[in-house]
Amino acid sequence: MNEPRNYDVAADELRQFIEQYEQLESEKKDVTEQQKELMSEAKARGYDTKVMKKVIALRKRDKDDIAEEEAIMDMYKAALGMV
Repeated sequence: MNEPRNYDVAADELRQFIEQYEQLESEKKDVTEQQKELMSEAKARGYDTKVMKKVIALRKRDKDDIAEEEAIMDMYKAALGMV
């Protein structure tokens, strides 16, 4: 007879995990909307949001990786006569 009780406890815990996940999903949507609004405001003030997003992505990366990628990019552009 202990099985139904164990099931109830597992079901409650499962429900808590699911509800917490759903709450995080909701918060993530709110944050995404705030990011869109921020970029809209920046664009309205004349900033290039495409470039801003690239700068944000670069800030997340390791400086050595960026330098290596830029060096390769320069070499490829030079090889193609783009520099």
